[in-house]
Amino acid sequence: MSFCSLRVIFISCLIAFLFSIVTPSAMAMTQIKLFDLDYQNCPPELAVGAVTSGATAAANCFIITGKAQNDTYKTVYDADVFGRVYDANNDTVMQNRTRVGSIAEIPPGISDFALRISVPANQPTPLKLKQFKAAGFSGQVRK
Repeated sequence: MSFCSLRVIFISCLIAFLFSIVTPSAMAMTQIKLFDLDYQNCPPELAVGAVTSGATAAANCFIITGKAQNDTYKTVYDADVFGRVYDANNDTVMQNRTRVGSIAEIPPGISDFALRISVPANQPTPLKLKQFKAAGFSGQVRK
């Protein structure tokens, strides 16, 4: 081997080694169990300006409440909440969408959460909340 090719190999290994030291560790998604789900009508001050996707239409505002169980020893940030919401006729309330909101911060252990959803006014209640779960990060992603 020539001196030039040895030099290229050495520099390549040095760069790979330096990048492995300086790169931050990947933040894996942390799964959060959601339970004791319930909902109620929004208070009047939150119900103003309820919007549904698509054209302007009348909508009802609801607050989904429940408990979030974080089994890790770290706070979870920016947790996306996924679930299915059905009306009294078992029709889906949010077409082609299972993400219903987010929770900014979930400390270790069990904590309460609440999120607001808008439902088209023509969909009958009571609502059914199914397959709810959340996933977030152990470090802050957005500020």
